[in-house]
Amino acid sequence: MTINARIDAEMVQAAKSKDKETLTALRLIKAALHNKKIDLKRDLEEAEVLQVLSSLIKQRRDSIEQFEKGGRQDLVEKEEKEVCVIQRFMPEEMSEEDVTREIEKAIDAVDAAGIRDMGKVMKAVMPAVMGRFDGKRVSEMVKTRLSS
Repeated sequence: MTINARIDAEMVQAAKSKDKETLTALRLIKAALHNKKIDLKRDLEEAEVLQVLSSLIKQRRDSIEQFEKGGRQDLVEKEEKEVCVIQRFMPEEMSEEDVTREIEKAIDAVDAAGIRDMGKVMKAVMPAVMGRFDGKRVSEMVKTRLSS
C-alpha cells in the first residue's frame, strides 16, 4: 500500500473515531503532499513523499525547540503528537552504525580527501538515509569523519 493510501485510510479511521488531533495532523500531511504535487505538476514518487514528510518532521522539531524556550508546554505537546503521527508513515529509522557504514561507503565512492569534499559525500549519503535518519546528524557525522 502506498503512503498516500495509508494516509487516506488513517484519515477515515481518525474521522470515525473522532480523534481530532490525529485527523488534523493527517490533513496537514495531505495538504503538504498536495502542495508539492502542484509545485511539480505531476504525481509524487515515494522518495519525494518521504522528503516532504522529513521536512514536516524537521519543521515540527524546530517548533518544539522554540516553544520549549518560550515556555509553551501546551504547544510543545501538540507538535510532539504531530511528529508521532507523521513518523508512522516514515520507514524504520537507521542505527548510527548503519549510517556510519553508509558514510564510509560514500567517502570511498567519491574518494573524499578532506572537509572540502563534504558536499560530495553528503550528496552520496543522503539518498540512502533519506527519511530514515536525521540529515542534520548525518551532516555532523560526515563533518566529524572528514575532519579526522
